[in-house]
Amino acid sequence: MARLFLRTKVRGRLGVSTKCAAAPIHFALLDVEDFELRMARNCHTLILVPHARAKLRKWRVTNLQIGLAAGALLLLTAGSLFIGWAYFEKTVDGEELARLRDENTALRQANLSFEGSVRQLQDQLAAYEDRTMELAIVAGLDPEGAGIEAGIGGEDREVADLDLLASRASRLDQALDRVETRLEEQLRWISSVPAITPARGILTSGFGVRRDPITRGRAHHHGVDIAASPGAPVRATADGLVTRASRQGGLGKAVFLSHGYGLSTRYGHLSEILVEPGQRVRRGDLIGHVGNTGRSTGYHLHYEVHLDGEPVNPMGYLLDRPAGS
Repeated sequence: MARLFLRTKVRGRLGVSTKCAAAPIHFALLDVEDFELRMARNCHTLILVPHARAKLRKWRVTNLQIGLAAGALLLLTAGSLFIGWAYFEKTVDGEELARLRDENTALRQANLSFEGSVRQLQDQLAAYEDRTMELAIVAGLDPEGAGIEAGIGGEDREVADLDLLASRASRLDQALDRVETRLEEQLRWISSVPAITPARGILTSGFGVRRDPITRGRAHHHGVDIAASPGAPVRATADGLVTRASRQGGLGKAVFLSHGYGLSTRYGHLSEILVEPGQRVRRGDLIGHVGNTGRSTGYHLHYEVHLDGEPVNPMGYLLDRPAGS
């Protein structure tokens, strides 16, 4: 009877009327154990344990419910992704993308132009280093001691770091300062050398022992005599400072110049003096005119060069010697 009751309950759950409980066993095909096994496969129980003393809460869900929930979650996820894509697609339109592409292209071109400029700067810096080295050699400086490095060229070199270029430029600037200082010193020395003829004329008496034109005896001549027409211009043979500009005994009207580096010059027998003591003159400046003042027998210029206070032969300094020399 119990088995029939269970069958009847099962049939009642499946929609079969309970009035058929006494009917012949035509429904024996649906066994209770088979039904329960299939229900166990299609159903799942969720158990919630809130705390130790609380009652357990159970929910029974079927595979169909789980499938529906998973499908709903999948649809929700897909919908969210679609909405996000649609939003960004609408926000970043075609014009914005085109503008961004143009900016990217411009940046690439600017980067290439920058690299080209840096390479050109490297070439110029290397050329300047080579020229500075040449100037240092001309100035009498040791290139290594002056901190000068030879420039490095070539087409396949890498673009140098900007800090490295700045360091090379700083060293080059310091080297150029040293070369400039040395060249200025040499230019001052060159400008102080009495290298030109003070007056155009004919050399009539040289440096050294000669027959004195007045006493006719042998005497040491401290300079050279250049015969010239009366009033011919007399010019400074080097840059210097006028130390004397007046009558000087046997030299008559004379001009004394100090050129530095132990060098000085004297110009005697002038007819007119055009400079004053303390005045600075440059090589080639007019300082007087040829005359016949002082101990002289005719119009000429007496010219002396002194080194460290001692008279020396002026012909050793002149680059353009007068006629007759």
